[in-house]
Amino acid sequence: MNTNKNGFSNNNGSCWIEPATLTGDQVILEPLTMDHVPCLQKAAKDGDLWTLWFTSVPAPDQTASYVQTALAMAEQHIALPFAVRDRQSNTVVGTTRFCNIDHKNPRLEIGYTWYAKRCQRTALNTEAKLLLLTHAFEQLNVIAVEFRTHWHNQASRRAIERLGAKQDGVLRNHQQTAEGVYRDTVVFSIINSEWPAVKQHLQHKLAQYQA
Repeated sequence: MNTNKNGFSNNNGSCWIEPATLTGDQVILEPLTMDHVPCLQKAAKDGDLWTLWFTSVPAPDQTASYVQTALAMAEQHIALPFAVRDRQSNTVVGTTRFCNIDHKNPRLEIGYTWYAKRCQRTALNTEAKLLLLTHAFEQLNVIAVEFRTHWHNQASRRAIERLGAKQDGVLRNHQQTAEGVYRDTVVFSIINSEWPAVKQHLQHKLAQYQA
């Protein structure tokens, strides 16, 4: 397969992003498989995350289908899903993925991210984002990374801003939810010229957690 300098294929728009394991001091991001379903069901029960109407966390009986959909997206080269493993407890505590991969322009989104309630707003999330962004900008050489969230998900919006991402705008009536309600989606991004400063910021945040 021929690839350009950004790690993206030049053949018929197929993406060259391949499964990878990203390892930090506190977290491991490993390729998502069906074997992770029981762990994800348990993680979602910490906080009953599927009951939050502005999120897309699967209910326990829908988790297998959720993972199957993620793996199908990976086969189509439009996503790369990860299970998030807490190294201290050696348990899977959530999931995240590269998605909305642009084959013509080397850019992607980090999305479908959720963690057990006990892991939210912790060093684990900060390190996971640092691992993903480092891989995206320094190995895949993307020009931009997007983040998207529901207008009413204030916690998610604040978390994205704390990463150093800037708000691009709001997509009105962007998607219809399972309940038939149209959601507004807030779009944030980090571009490659901003990455060195964002990386330094995230490394500083991690050092503060460890102090």
